[in-house]
Amino acid sequence: MDLCVTIKGVSFLLQTGMGIVGNSAVLMAYAHVVYAERKLLPVDTVLCHLVFADLMLLLTRCVPQTMTVFGLRDLLNDAGCKVVIYSYRIARALSVCITCMLSVLQAATLAPAGPRLSRLKAMLPALVGPAFAALWFINMAVCIAAPFFSIAPRNGTVPAFTLNLGFCHVDFRDNLSYVINGVAVSLRDFAFVGLMLWSSSYILLLLHRHSRQVRGIQRSAQSAGAETRAAKTVVTLVVLYVVFFGIDNVIWIYMLTVAKVSPVVADMRVFFSSCYASLSPYFIISSNKKVKAKVICAADQNQPLVETEESNVK
Repeated sequence: MDLCVTIKGVSFLLQTGMGIVGNSAVLMAYAHVVYAERKLLPVDTVLCHLVFADLMLLLTRCVPQTMTVFGLRDLLNDAGCKVVIYSYRIARALSVCITCMLSVLQAATLAPAGPRLSRLKAMLPALVGPAFAALWFINMAVCIAAPFFSIAPRNGTVPAFTLNLGFCHVDFRDNLSYVINGVAVSLRDFAFVGLMLWSSSYILLLLHRHSRQVRGIQRSAQSAGAETRAAKTVVTLVVLYVVFFGIDNVIWIYMLTVAKVSPVVADMRVFFSSCYASLSPYFIISSNKKVKAKVICAADQNQPLVETEESNVK
């Protein structure tokens, strides 16, 4: 196997494996929290949905991509490509939307309580569920065009204005469809990224003001610790997303300027666009006390459990 192919395959394999393990661990930790406490805080509910969307993204994009890199062919037929590409587009859209929702929710939580804002804060837990339903419905409708352009790879050359994903092709038929699709996706993503940057900047401003107000007041500082940690987690997730989003879109803009996209360029975009989904769960584990405690508890109990099962077999 060629050295470049090997490096690419190992990179995708590590990224996919780490991402699936990390996101699955966070989901199981939250499942245990729900089982023990019967409820989740609004921020934890949003984080749980974000992790689910990222896991869905990895399963529908990185898993088949990794298999293709290692030489597996004819993984999907036309119907399979339509389902996988549609699911990936929804997962990717949900990832940016939910990250934005997380940032806006945290900004509203930290904002100074006025008459109107106090009522809004009281309504936030009840609004989370309908917001998720709306995001799913909107993104399913926006991404509905993706299946119509998705086909299984054909023998021979790749037509112009086609995204060669390796395991599937997205054939836009003409330049107009190709550009309209790219511009529509980019405008949606930039709108949500702009909103999350604005809300994250507001969070940082509020944290700065709050730290000055409670300086020297130990009790107030301790009570604000949980909100401060949650806010810092949200801001860091936003920064992480924006960095990889920037790299992703630089490559995407280049892809819109050429008729035939090199598989190497497409692979680079897939890798960087999936880095957020692979790395974010580990940051959530390290910064969220509830999740971290459940993960550590599960790791500590795993070895004694194995030993007990072995002794029972004996």
